[in-house]
Amino acid sequence: MKLSLFLLMSLPIGLYAQDSIALAQSEYPNTFSSGSAYIQKFDKNAKKFNDWAISVGGGPAFMSHGDLTSFYGGKINWGWNAYVSLDKQLTHTFGLSLQYQMGKTNQQAKLPGTAGDLAGVANAWTKFQQVSLLGDVNFSNLLRRVDNHSYYRWALHGYAGIGFQGYNTLLLDNNGSRWSTTPPRVPIEVEQKLGIASFFYQGGVGLKYKINRRVDIEARTMYIISGDEEFDGGGWTRTQKPGIDYNLINDSYTDNVWTANLGLTFKIGKHISHLAWHDPLQGVYGRINDLENKPVDLVVCEKGDGDNDGVCDDWDRQLDTPAGARVDGAGVALDMDLDGVIDLYDKCVTVPGPVENNGCPTAAPVVQNVSTVAVDEINKDFEGIEFALNKDVIRPQSFDKLNHAADVIKTLNPNDKFLVVGATDTRGSETYNLNLSQKRAEAVVKYLVGRGVPASMLIAEGRGEKDLKYPECEPATNCEEWKNEANRRVYFQAK
Repeated sequence: MKLSLFLLMSLPIGLYAQDSIALAQSEYPNTFSSGSAYIQKFDKNAKKFNDWAISVGGGPAFMSHGDLTSFYGGKINWGWNAYVSLDKQLTHTFGLSLQYQMGKTNQQAKLPGTAGDLAGVANAWTKFQQVSLLGDVNFSNLLRRVDNHSYYRWALHGYAGIGFQGYNTLLLDNNGSRWSTTPPRVPIEVEQKLGIASFFYQGGVGLKYKINRRVDIEARTMYIISGDEEFDGGGWTRTQKPGIDYNLINDSYTDNVWTANLGLTFKIGKHISHLAWHDPLQGVYGRINDLENKPVDLVVCEKGDGDNDGVCDDWDRQLDTPAGARVDGAGVALDMDLDGVIDLYDKCVTVPGPVENNGCPTAAPVVQNVSTVAVDEINKDFEGIEFALNKDVIRPQSFDKLNHAADVIKTLNPNDKFLVVGATDTRGSETYNLNLSQKRAEAVVKYLVGRGVPASMLIAEGRGEKDLKYPECEPATNCEEWKNEANRRVYFQAK
């Protein structure tokens, strides 16, 4: 019984598979054609970039905020710090780093009042070590246009994170053993063990420069909020006795450190580019350089494009697309009405019909009125009309096409009316695109009227990015540049 049910359930699958193969071999391949066997799974082996790195760096460190600071008496008390981190780039704009940092700050202060005169200027030192998790935001990638083909080497990064720390502080003054009237003098010392009980916060910015495909150099500045009042060496408690306790010099309960570092990032992996710098379009245009800045030959389609439909055979689901057929992103010929006849051969693209009748519901010929024929003739001249970049100024090389279109229109019935439609691709804001397309349509109307076309025959209509010739180009990065260029157009419609 179970075997019979299994065979019954398998029958439709088998029939569909055979039908799919038959359609792929027919004269009119369509959306349901086979080819799924050529789909390549995206996994680690399919990645074209690295995403791991190790960073090291160091520089001066200063106790910038506390009861004792590194800026005292008109001079700077220099300290130092160093760090090492393991970096993981999650996207081209965000990454995480596990960081270990150590260093030492030198700071000074003087107690107010009589006790301060006895103690003089106190010197303190803080040795610290920290383990933290840092978030890394690549502002340059966040704001950079994805279609910027220029090779870039600079990037601005923002950092923020939390961690735990351990430190040891030491303070010496002329009255160090203030609780004793006889020598020996003893310093004030605080020791905080490295552990999760001592949280700290930090944030900052860094400017990176890409030396080559393996190494980046970075200037980074960070501000560390310790959350502890003892971090500057002032002691454990507030005794509420003015002139005795260093922790009463400043009302703040947190001592903070400022660092300025110079570091290197070593990118790990076998690929040419790292995700923090990776731009697929730059790879296509051959702008990825090796260590000696020599161009690298990049194979875009490893298996080629056998049917020349603009989709690599590596992920083309229909490897025998007829010449001239428009395809979707998977390389399958478009069939808008899903009647089994692709649009290239379909005489009735929007109305389903049998294959033997070229995709039309009846054998009646398609009748076009005079306006439709004229529109088709005019639109032939309108293909490739060029404008100045982001302007409504028509370029001189388009004048001959517009002149011919004007001659065609002047032969028509003056009572005919036509829409001059302006459209853009999906780059930029919707409002900007709508305004630009309206201005370009009006510029064409103005030119044609200047060539003798009655103004009453023409109506300018800007549709912005709502009238794409290739709807699959939403967003624009889904398509090759020639499709985006085709979406930026002005054309005629009968009204």
